[in-house]
Amino acid sequence: MRCIIAGFAFELSKHGVLESMKGVKPEPITSSSVVIGRRRYPVKQVGGILTRQDHRDFTAEEVTRAMARLGFTCHASGTTPPSGQTPLQIASALLGPAPSVLHNQTDGRRGILDAAVPV
Repeated sequence: MRCIIAGFAFELSKHGVLESMKGVKPEPITSSSVVIGRRRYPVKQVGGILTRQDHRDFTAEEVTRAMARLGFTCHASGTTPPSGQTPLQIASALLGPAPSVLHNQTDGRRGILDAAVPV
């Protein structure tokens, strides 16, 4: 598919985009994003890789239009994909369960937190 980005013509294909983005680690998303494969990338990062131009030379809208025409899922600025968990639930899962009894590893004495917990 032929598209114009930053005033230059590019021939893009879905397969070509997938190949170009293979092995590329996504940068943190601060604005519009596009899902390529199983990863979500900022559109400016994708545009920079595909066009080999500085991300300041083109707009996110130009890249978003091209990616949408190729069939990729694009997300507007500030939207996040729905997940089944709240941020608190995600953080709790990452931290794991609270320990039931904390012991001093060197002499076996119980700490202040352990005084109320029977051993």
